[in-house]
Amino acid sequence: MADTGTKNRTETAPKTARPPLHKVILINDDFTPRDFVVRILKAEFRVPEAHANGIMLTAHTKGACVVAVFTREVAEEKATRATEIARDQGYPLLFTTEPEE
Repeated sequence: MADTGTKNRTETAPKTARPPLHKVILINDDFTPRDFVVRILKAEFRVPEAHANGIMLTAHTKGACVVAVFTREVAEEKATRATEIARDQGYPLLFTTEPEE
C-alpha cells in the first residue's frame, strides 16, 4: 500500500460541562447582632473568624456581600439553613443565592 501522507483522526473525548455556580449573598439588616452573623458564617460556611468579620463588615457597609460560591444545590441549601437558624433565634438575617456570571 502506498503512503498518502494523511494522518488518522484521533477521537476527541466529550468534555463534561462544569455545573453552573451560584453565589450565596448575605443581606444586611439593622437588627441582627454582628457577633451572631459571624457565628453563622463560621458555623455554616466554615470561614475563619477574620474572614467572617470581613464579610459581615462588607455587608454592613455596602448592604450585601458574597459569602461563598457553590453549585446551585449546595448554595441554596446553605443559604436556606443559615436563614432558618437566624429565624429560629428571632433575627431577620437573610441569605440569598444568585447565579455567578
